[in-house]
Amino acid sequence: MSLNFDQFKFVTFDCYGTLVDWETGILGTLGSILKNHKKDLKDAEILNLYAELESAIESGEFKPYREVLKEVVRGFGARLEFKVTELEANSLPESLKDWRPFPDTVTALKSLARHYKLCVISNIDDDLFAYSARKLEVPFHVVVTALQARSYKPAHNNFQLALKKIGAPKEQVLHVAESLFHDIVPARALGIKNVWVDRSNGKRGRASRTADVKADLEVDDLKTLAELVERSFASPQRH
Repeated sequence: MSLNFDQFKFVTFDCYGTLVDWETGILGTLGSILKNHKKDLKDAEILNLYAELESAIESGEFKPYREVLKEVVRGFGARLEFKVTELEANSLPESLKDWRPFPDTVTALKSLARHYKLCVISNIDDDLFAYSARKLEVPFHVVVTALQARSYKPAHNNFQLALKKIGAPKEQVLHVAESLFHDIVPARALGIKNVWVDRSNGKRGRASRTADVKADLEVDDLKTLAELVERSFASPQRH
C-alpha cells in the first residue's frame, strides 16, 4: 500500500528497535549473564524470552523502564533457575547508554527532517532516552516517554499524549516503528497512518512481540523510507 507523503507534517518514531539497535545491546548483556551462569541459549531464544518477559512486566502496574529491565533480568533467572545478583540486574539498564543507532538511522533522520518535524514515542525513561538522543544527532519536536505517560505502548494513552503535545490532527502524523505489537496495532486502532520497519532480515527471534496486523506501508529499513519520501517530494507532479 502506498502513502501520500504530502499529507504529513510530523513523523513520530518508536526508538528502540526502530532507530536504535537494542537487540545487539540486549544480546550482549544477557548473553554475558547467561554465560556466567552456564546457561546456553541461542540468540533467537534469548530475544523471544525477552519479548515475553518485557511485555508481561509492562502490562502490570506502571514502573519506570529501568525497573522493567531489571525485572526482565530477574525473569531470566527465575525461568532458567539461577540467582541474579543486583549487579547483573542493573547491567541491562546500564547497558542502554551504549546502545547504538542502526547504520542507516542518522542519515535517514536528517533526510526526513528536511520535510517533517520529527517526534519520538518510546517505552523509555527520560534520562535513559537522553543518552540515545545524543547519538541520533537530530532535534526532536516532541518526545513522549512511558515515564511521562505513566503507561507503556501498546496503550493508546501514549499516542494520545503525543498527539496532544504535537497539537495537530492525526491526519498530519505518520508513525514509524519496528514493533507490530507495541506500535502498529495501536496506531491503526487510533486511525494514525503507519509504517512498519521490518528489520528482522529473516531472523527467527525478536525482542518485541509480534501481532497479526497489516501496516499502511512496510519497509526493510529507514533508508528505504527516506528514499521513498525524497522521491515523492522530487516528483514532477508536485510542480
